[in-house]
Amino acid sequence: MYGCRNVVLHGFLTDDKKLDLILGKLEKIDKIEADMRSIKPDMKSMKSDMQSMKPDMRSMKSDLRDMKISMKNIKFDMQDLKSDIESVKKEVCSLESKVEGLDRRVRSLELHAENATDRNIQLLAENFVELTKKLNQAIPVADKNYAYEVKVNYLIEEVQEIQKRLKAGGLVTA
Repeated sequence: MYGCRNVVLHGFLTDDKKLDLILGKLEKIDKIEADMRSIKPDMKSMKSDMQSMKPDMRSMKSDLRDMKISMKNIKFDMQDLKSDIESVKKEVCSLESKVEGLDRRVRSLELHAENATDRNIQLLAENFVELTKKLNQAIPVADKNYAYEVKVNYLIEEVQEIQKRLKAGGLVTA
């Protein structure tokens, strides 16, 4: 300090060094300011982009609210569906039980019908021979009755034919 500018006395910087240091810092500040100026249009552009995004964000927010309501409705519908499915399951179980009961009854009826039918067929077979003998004895009488029936029908037709002829000739008034 006493006339010697470039000398560092007891750990102190000289004025030139201080100025160099200050100038270096100022250059850095100028560079930062230049960078900030170049960033400023980008920031304005980003601000503008964000402003234009606000309506979209509001719309998305509204859509999300609508989706939330829809999801709640779907949740309620799913709960109703779950309840309905449980009800159907119970009904199916009940029907299965009833079908099993009906199946047992049908099998029982089939066995009963089979046993009764087999026994009745056996009875019919045992009596068939006796009935055949009796039928053979009754056939000659039946044959005679049939022959008489044929003759009577023939005679009825003949009488009707004669009546028609007489009526046509005017001999009979009926």
